[in-house]
Amino acid sequence: MAHIVVLGAGTGGMPAAYELRATLDKTHRITVVNALDYFQFVPSNPWVAVGWRQRSETTLPIAPALNKKGIDFIAQRVEKIDAEGNALELADGQRLAYDYLIITTGPKLAFDEVPGAGPAGHTQSICTIEHAEKAWADYQQFLQEPGPAIIGAMPGASCFGPAYEFAFIFNRDLQKRKLRHKVPMTFVTSEPYIGHMGLGGVGDSKSMLEGDLRGHAIQWITNAKVTKIEAGTMHVTEMDEAGQPKKEHQLPFKYSMMLPAFKGVDAVAAVPGLCNPRGFVLIDEYQRSQKYRNIFSAGVCVAIPPVEVTPVPTGAPKTGYMIETMVSAIVHNLAAELAGRPEQATARATWNAICLADMGDTGAAFVALPQIPPRNVNWFKKGKWVHLAKVGFEKYFMYKMKHGTAEPIYEKHVLKALGIERLEHLTGQQKP
Repeated sequence: MAHIVVLGAGTGGMPAAYELRATLDKTHRITVVNALDYFQFVPSNPWVAVGWRQRSETTLPIAPALNKKGIDFIAQRVEKIDAEGNALELADGQRLAYDYLIITTGPKLAFDEVPGAGPAGHTQSICTIEHAEKAWADYQQFLQEPGPAIIGAMPGASCFGPAYEFAFIFNRDLQKRKLRHKVPMTFVTSEPYIGHMGLGGVGDSKSMLEGDLRGHAIQWITNAKVTKIEAGTMHVTEMDEAGQPKKEHQLPFKYSMMLPAFKGVDAVAAVPGLCNPRGFVLIDEYQRSQKYRNIFSAGVCVAIPPVEVTPVPTGAPKTGYMIETMVSAIVHNLAAELAGRPEQATARATWNAICLADMGDTGAAFVALPQIPPRNVNWFKKGKWVHLAKVGFEKYFMYKMKHGTAEPIYEKHVLKALGIERLEHLTGQQKP
């Protein structure tokens, strides 16, 4: 019997646990470890931040959901990973031994890299439910005395989609409140151009998103290096294409939401030889640690090189479909190894970017197959149907987390909704 520990219970960890339980023999023990005792659906946080969703709609207790599937759960922060000793040291002093470890922790939010950034400083965040609730509380105060607003992403950011989402949702909510005319808006981003999204652009993303920003009177600054944030003022150095300072901006604001750069969480980053300098897990093509053969990893916490060098550093996003296929590859490979067939542990994730982004009363969807150009599919569309699809996806994903279905959501539902059913044919990659 093997003991498999899943570290992290987010959009990678929870599906990993369910798929492991559905795939492996019941003699194998599965334990999920997470610092919090609840699951949160992070893609809903832009809605929470403007009062369109409540915490109760986007979170659920983890233990009951996992326990009814025969999966153990420990709500503790991990202080140390003893990779040589095959054990986790938890905040309560407990030492948890494992045979295999799957790291799905998500990122550490690097607000500290820009003085004054983050909920503890002068900008809001939608990276956690707590951040989104604080953003909503501050937004309600802002509505009493509106003024300039800044939304965007800071140097080193890799997840740009939610910044665009929040800009358009924020815009739409102000329109519904008849307050939009009182709020000058600026989108400040480390991307080299609007619609880059850490992917080198997808389809007509540049022209379409520029058109939408322009149509909603949202100004923008690209190649933006945010250097300092003070109460009511954001200091931004706009860089040229060679990465040299082009213009200094001191932007006034009364409300700001800026996405941070990501790093690896402390306990993971501290393991010798496990991670790159930013703390992201170094994996091989089969999602396995390059140093520790009994450690696998999936999701935002894995190391993926940027798509291209940009004047202000940007990272490559890890989208939901990519994470889903990472998890499936790990489960397939671990099952093969436990069955005594290590030569069959060769499943690979499908490294493609597929995203549904809400824009308030409409939405945008993009498909980049593969993620790094040149691509077999390079597609970007928008319409009200994407808004409706995102709402439906949220409900289905929460149902899956509550009831423990191992069905791959993107493969079974999202891709077919987009008219894509034969990814392996398009990309030349076999599904795990």
